[in-house]
Amino acid sequence: MHMIIGDSFTTKEIDEYCINNLSVPGIVLMENAAIKILKHLDLHKNQCFLIIGGRGNNGGDAFALGRHLLAHGEKVEIFLIGGEKGMSEDCSINYNILKNLDVNINLIDNIKDIEDLRNSIKKSNIVVDGIFGTGLTRKVEGIYDDVISVINENSDYTVSIDVPSGLNCNTGEILGNCIIAQKTISLMTYKKGFLNYTTENYTGEIIVENIGVPYNSIKNICKNEFILGEEFVRKNLKIRSKYGHKGNYGRTLIVAGNEGFTGAAYLATEGAVKSGAGLVTLSTHEKIKDILSYKLNEAMIASVENKDEFYRLLINSDSIAIGPGLRNNDDTFELVKEVINKSNCPIVIDADGINCLKNHLYLMKDKKNSIILTPHPGEMSRLTGLSIKEINERRIDIAKDFARKNEVIILLKGYNTVITDGDKTFINSTGNSAMASGGMGDTLTGIIASFLAQGYNPLEAASMGAFLHGYCGDKLSKNMYSINAREVLNIFPCIMKKFQSN
Repeated sequence: MHMIIGDSFTTKEIDEYCINNLSVPGIVLMENAAIKILKHLDLHKNQCFLIIGGRGNNGGDAFALGRHLLAHGEKVEIFLIGGEKGMSEDCSINYNILKNLDVNINLIDNIKDIEDLRNSIKKSNIVVDGIFGTGLTRKVEGIYDDVISVINENSDYTVSIDVPSGLNCNTGEILGNCIIAQKTISLMTYKKGFLNYTTENYTGEIIVENIGVPYNSIKNICKNEFILGEEFVRKNLKIRSKYGHKGNYGRTLIVAGNEGFTGAAYLATEGAVKSGAGLVTLSTHEKIKDILSYKLNEAMIASVENKDEFYRLLINSDSIAIGPGLRNNDDTFELVKEVINKSNCPIVIDADGINCLKNHLYLMKDKKNSIILTPHPGEMSRLTGLSIKEINERRIDIAKDFARKNEVIILLKGYNTVITDGDKTFINSTGNSAMASGGMGDTLTGIIASFLAQGYNPLEAASMGAFLHGYCGDKLSKNMYSINAREVLNIFPCIMKKFQSN
């Protein structure tokens, strides 16, 4: 099952669905949350826990957790911020249970209380943050601001319930001040705000826990957005028949390369070869054809200037990739136009192929074949007219909107790569900054084109390509400071075999 992405709105809707449609009381969900959080706390080291909760349901989760820790014989100190007045109903129930058990609860109302909190944190091993939950949208001010600062300054290890207090779970925006957690236990869904570029500095390790809500109920309420994980590849990677031959695994055409950019053509072509396409042909400019013929042993080479041959390849291919190293000029635009208009197979458009579409998006509207665009944020900025800053702040929404309007699949590169057809969206969980080197994108383009030729649907091909490409980088980066594209290609077949074996 895919990990589902949610936000404050879907969280509220899921809670209401459970209470109103499934007759599961909110207090039961709170109890389940406490039990699930408990299993991620080390209870075998004679540690001292400090629980701090607010007046909402996040605080109720924290107070229920405190009770379970006490039941396990742990040393626990409990703090309430904001006072008893105005507590949510379920929070009040768990708070009063603690009072009925004669548990001492420290109230935080003034500067002296904050100093008491500081001293208690210094004596604690783990601080559990249950101050604010998913509903926070206002700036953190006053005593809440002070408390968060004291926790960040003095806690050795902080665990946040659902979301670090002070973080907008929809956008990832820091609302004035925010808990810096080493671990966040996110309930039911992976929060959309966690995908923002700097959010990891506040969430630490993210663990998603279900609290007794049926998976399909969560899926039906949320927006068809998922974290792309290993289970997707294991489920979808095709097993090769022992009777298979090269004709079974597709013909891939790569249209790439120009003077000074032979490497892009080489890497895109090798990406298709190494990921299992049956027959790969590179169509490139005549002036660099000999150079690439010498380097590419397993692929055929054709001249893009030979139009009869080029059109024959367009018609007979099972997938096409165009763009790497072509340069952004009128000749490239004409090539892209010919590929879209004359071919009958799915197309991957990358690099300068994307750049030359800037003022010609209409070409993609009436096409007869599927198109995958693989822009980095700069290329996406040119396509949309939006700033790179805005794209990085709203990656999912911008990619979905563009894909839906232009009837294409978008693979928006970067940290947490977004792959979407405008309806279903995957966020890639693999890849790292050691892969930030020239040629990585060219390699990915060839890999996706290869998967298309092998019969994967476009969303599968783009998603599997992104995941496996990043997985190779993650594996290599364990022992390497930086990685180049050839190193990814060298282990790619082995990584595919590993997932097939599993």
